[in-house]
Amino acid sequence: MKKFIILSVITLSVLLTGCATTGSASPGEKRSLVQSMKSTTLDKLYAQKPDVKKQIANSAGYAVFDNANVNVVLASFGGGYGVVKNNLTGKSTYMNMGEAGLGLGLGVKDFNVVMVFHNQAAVNRFIEHGWAFGGNADAAAKYEDKGGALVAEAIADQVTVYSLTENGLALQAVLKGTKFWVDSELN
Repeated sequence: MKKFIILSVITLSVLLTGCATTGSASPGEKRSLVQSMKSTTLDKLYAQKPDVKKQIANSAGYAVFDNANVNVVLASFGGGYGVVKNNLTGKSTYMNMGEAGLGLGLGVKDFNVVMVFHNQAAVNRFIEHGWAFGGNADAAAKYEDKGGALVAEAIADQVTVYSLTENGLALQAVLKGTKFWVDSELN
């Protein structure tokens, strides 16, 4: 068990390093990386759920985040980055995220989240306050194009959330809180 915990921490560090927008890149290069991640994620979501493209086009705005998460027995931790696009103003707001939770499970996964905001108040609330609380139960066994994971969908408070697993091995049921905040360097 101790080896698994150490391996999980190392794996999370590698995942977070691989998906973080920090480093020696300029702010413009970092914004470009985030926009590329956004486009790739949306393409994958549209391929699995084509109706989401129209939902996003008709929404007040949407957000796309890349997240790495590790769950070791009773604790879950994660972090990532993303961008919120306000469809009414055309403005992009770059943000970071961190999460922690309690629940049973083991695993490490890299996943993307797409949030569709159905009204302007939901967009503003997310950018200004950035908290999300909830439960999460999932099973994933995926590496590149091999294996599988469910495309999860949840609707709450004028926001529809889609989750797409990129890579990972996880079996978990967690209550967690996620904090999103504006990236002062990229805005």
